Amino acid sequence: MAKEKKRIAVKNISLELKRTAFSALFHLFSGESLFDEVSKVRSLLSNEKARILHTIKANNPSSIYVLAKILGRDFKSVRKDVELLQHFNILDLESHGKKRKSLKPILKLDSLQINISF
Repeated sequence: MAKEKKRIAVKNISLELKRTAFSALFHLFSGESLFDEVSKVRSLLSNEKARILHTIKANNPSSIYVLAKILGRDFKSVRKDVELLQHFNILDLESHGKKRKSLKPILKLDSLQINISF
C-alpha cells in the first residue's frame, strides 16, 4: 500500500503600500483605508493569535467556547480573535449540534507567509 503524502497548505498575505488612483478610489468606496488592512495584518502577529493557532492544532477543541477555556481567556475576546483569523482564511468554523449550534475552529493551513511591499 502506497504511503499517502500529506498536503501542506501555505497562505500568502501580500500588501502593497503604494497609493494609486485606482486604490484610492477603491478604498474611498469600500470605507476601509489601506492602513486598516495593514493594522489587521499586524494584529495577526500577536502572541494570543499564535497561542490560538497552536492550541487548535495541538488540542483540536470542539468549539470556540472550549478553546477559550483551554486558553484561560474570555470567550468574547477569543471569538473576536477567531473572527480575524477567519477573515484572513487561516481557519474555518464548522457548525455542530442540533439544538444549540457550536462552532468548531479548524486550521486551514500549515504555514503563513506575510509580504509587505512599499
